[in-house]
Amino acid sequence: MNSTRKQPLFCLKWPWNVNQNPKNPNLCNFEGPWLFKSLQNLGSIAFGSVNSFNSWVNSFNPSQLSTRAVQNSNLKLKRNFLSQEEQGEAEQRAFAAALTSTKEATVIEFYSPKCTLCNSLFSIVTEVEGRNSDWLNIVMADAENEKWLPELLHYDINYVPCFVLLDKNGKALAKTGIPSSRLHVVAGLSHLLKMKRPMKNRS
Repeated sequence: MNSTRKQPLFCLKWPWNVNQNPKNPNLCNFEGPWLFKSLQNLGSIAFGSVNSFNSWVNSFNPSQLSTRAVQNSNLKLKRNFLSQEEQGEAEQRAFAAALTSTKEATVIEFYSPKCTLCNSLFSIVTEVEGRNSDWLNIVMADAENEKWLPELLHYDINYVPCFVLLDKNGKALAKTGIPSSRLHVVAGLSHLLKMKRPMKNRS
């Protein structure tokens, strides 16, 4: 009788079994069909992507946030990783950097993470800042974070979203009214910008 162990008729090699000891007699060691090789490669790529994302998250430094475009793209990704205190500190650092810049104006966007209308404005406001980045800063302020309480009282913020226009000296010039719709808020923001937009940028 032949004592040689027979190879199984069907063998699956999962991505996480690739580096196991091939001398283990309980593991099949023949090369499977191309379909299983493809599944193995796909699994390895997926795990690699997850590890790369985790490395990026761990290396992120909130103190690097200085303008709304950078601030929003990172804080939205990091919202589940930052505490409320860290979130507030990052936003206030961005606000301080905006006020010490040489740009003509700064707009503070008071928002709430629970506000659907606030979240719907993200792409529009980011685009607005990109188009006017030579003279304008836009920073975010979480109205539910107690770190912003002095500003909420000072600018009399009773609703969100609310945009407050500041000149280059930090003096408040105007703010948007009570929001009735997304279009209404965008129109209000546009009106604020016209107040301080340099003449050479006006159409």
